[in-house]
Amino acid sequence: MNNDTIAALATPPGRGGVGVVRVSGSAVKLIAEAVLGSCPAPRQAVLKRFLDADANSIDSGLALFFPGPNSFTGEDVLELQGHGGRVVMDMLLARLYELGARPARPGEFSERAFLNDKIDLAQAEAIADLIDSGSNEAARAAMRSLQGEFSQRVNTLAEQMLYLRMYVEAAIDFPEEEIDFLADNKLQQRIVECQQAMQSLLADTEQGCVLREGLVLVIAGLPNAGKSSLLNALAGRDTAIVTDIPGTTRDVLREHIQLNGLPLEIIDTAGLRDSDDSIEKEGVKRAWAEIEQADRLLFVVDENIGIDADTQTLLERLPTKMPRTIVHNKIDLVDLADHAVGIKTDDEETHVYVSAKTGLGLKELSHHLQDCAGYREAGSDSFSARRRHLEALRRAAEWMDKGVDALQHQQAGELVAEDLRLAHQEMGSITGEVSSDDLLGEIFSSFCIGK
Repeated sequence: MNNDTIAALATPPGRGGVGVVRVSGSAVKLIAEAVLGSCPAPRQAVLKRFLDADANSIDSGLALFFPGPNSFTGEDVLELQGHGGRVVMDMLLARLYELGARPARPGEFSERAFLNDKIDLAQAEAIADLIDSGSNEAARAAMRSLQGEFSQRVNTLAEQMLYLRMYVEAAIDFPEEEIDFLADNKLQQRIVECQQAMQSLLADTEQGCVLREGLVLVIAGLPNAGKSSLLNALAGRDTAIVTDIPGTTRDVLREHIQLNGLPLEIIDTAGLRDSDDSIEKEGVKRAWAEIEQADRLLFVVDENIGIDADTQTLLERLPTKMPRTIVHNKIDLVDLADHAVGIKTDDEETHVYVSAKTGLGLKELSHHLQDCAGYREAGSDSFSARRRHLEALRRAAEWMDKGVDALQHQQAGELVAEDLRLAHQEMGSITGEVSSDDLLGEIFSSFCIGK
């Protein structure tokens, strides 16, 4: 851990009423005396002039000093709250750098809080998730993770695993006691409880990932199928231009929406067809690129035409492993007796019948998308989670199941102990009890500078 002092703007750059500069490290008191004339009393906001090297005022505002270890980073921290102008903030930062501070890396304040045991790694990630949250539910879930609810669940399960490890390793170290693994009902009960807790935590973590990440939906299909109308209907506003002219959409349009708390990124694409128009060609090329990256594809069909030969050809060109939903649009223009609103499954493919113009079937489509994401409305115990947390839990579950199987069928103590150790290690990687420098660098580099 470096003992150097870092400084950064903690508010968005640009013009604003207030700008906050944060400083953390061993030289904070000396810097405070040089910039403010004296170091403020701990945790008391005082009105001060911010001074340059010639004792001229750069700005004036509130100054707060938080002595370590009772601060966010665990180090001495100074916050200067001045006027939020770009030039003023740049001048203040330049003065701090002149006094020995250096520019903070992205996420370095949170990284220092983690390294100084003020927060664990899951809580640190929750800070970024709270800032980036795309819905009210996601923000509340991130706050619960920041407060340690997810970490507590992980640590409780890790303790259960530790008990199993201790028992098995004791049996290995003291074979003269002749402990019968399978005859110990208490051990069997602990194993069942541990597996149940793991499945419960896995389910809640999957939900936490959905709350944080949502789904990336790509709308594709032939020209004039109603793709842009569907985007507008789902977004609740006229985002895309809609006309009767085929090929109106020539570029990728993105819209971020909430679907009953589920964050969605919806991408409208150019109609998939061959064209001599160079601009439309590029739009189609970009459409195929977006399709390759989607979480799910909404393939829109004009129900006046149905799935004809051209449509079938396009369907066969789609990535085989791409989850997709066939959206039959414009059912308001056909005989509803033959085209009922709702969802149908045919040969393991889902068909949804809607009218983007009138709103028919959109409720059913929304419920279908929530089901596809595995989303349920966030409860009071929901927390945010990341893909790496879910993968670590899945690996831990696999190691634990492997160990339990060896225990029950082979009574191979050494193998059981090793499997449980690996499972326990995966749990530690979630909170940062076990972590690599590469992992830390990847996580904190995605944070805002100044956080």
